[in-house]
Amino acid sequence: MKELADDRLGTVGDDFYEALLEAHKGLSFEESAALNARLVLILANRIGDLETLKAALAAARRSGE
Repeated sequence: MKELADDRLGTVGDDFYEALLEAHKGLSFEESAALNARLVLILANRIGDLETLKAALAAARRSGE
């Protein structure tokens, strides 16, 4: 399985996190979950590589443990 690169956002990672939180403001739990699902699919389409996507899924699962 592909390894993911280290932090590629650098100092703008915090800016992205802030924008992500802003996008969720005022949404219900269900609306927020739907936004996350759409965002995941949009980004997956942009990445376009199944092995990279599988590595990202595995990394996300590990980071929640």
